[in-house]
Amino acid sequence: MKIREIFDKKTVFSFEVFPPKSTSSVDVIFRTLDELGDLHPDFISVTFSAGGSGNSSLALDIAEKISRMGITPVLHLPCINYTREQIDKTLAEASAKGIENILALRGDINPDIPPVEEFRHASDLIKYLKQKGGFDIAGACYPEGHADSNTLDEDIENLKIKVDAGADHLITQLFFDNEYFYNFRNKIVQKGINVPVEAGIMPVVNKKQIERMVVTCGASLPRKFVRIMQKYEHNPEALLDAGIAYAINQIVDLLANDVDGIHLYTMNNAYVARKISEAVSGIIEV
Repeated sequence: MKIREIFDKKTVFSFEVFPPKSTSSVDVIFRTLDELGDLHPDFISVTFSAGGSGNSSLALDIAEKISRMGITPVLHLPCINYTREQIDKTLAEASAKGIENILALRGDINPDIPPVEEFRHASDLIKYLKQKGGFDIAGACYPEGHADSNTLDEDIENLKIKVDAGADHLITQLFFDNEYFYNFRNKIVQKGINVPVEAGIMPVVNKKQIERMVVTCGASLPRKFVRIMQKYEHNPEALLDAGIAYAINQIVDLLANDVDGIHLYTMNNAYVARKISEAVSGIIEV
């Protein structure tokens, strides 16, 4: 099923997983998927190496496994470090495995690998996918603005290019303050962007994860969030519960404000995904 069809029927609830490190067995992620399967997400997205050095076949295999579970898979596809030939090969392999949903991304620039730049921006890849046909196309968006943009308004200008190129719906970067999302949603509507937008939520359950997210994503940390994390940072079990509770409160508020969907960054943690899913299952609009 193409994801855009799900938005026509209900509030979407989905997960993200990522391939295991090369030092880990693929069975680890397959076991995680088995645990996630009975939560019945509307789709599960699979990340893909943006640096040009990852195992794209593994991401495709994971997406195929998701499909065999009866769940719609979405394949992340970064483009900055891939040639047109490599993109075509991946798309052909995806089609052969019955994968018809793509999250089109520029991808992170790897300082150790010169960018190929046949596709310089996600909008270039989206336009190319639209021309080829056959795929539902998701795009990424950033409630606090992309790190490479000078302002949020400038970033929304770029987002409009993405949507006009053919993005069918959008998934946000993680955020911890819903007001950023509501401000962003109002601004994109004013800009004429009317495709569905899923809110990306990441439950933070350990101190290292917090520090990593601040560095890599630049997400703002509201005072309430910081106080919670500081209080429980030396009590792992309490911090786990607090992180789950914070994410649940975010989701409840988003649902009360008519969000199009929730995309849960699971970090391959089936326990956390289950706790959150069970807590909000009764209020997800069906």
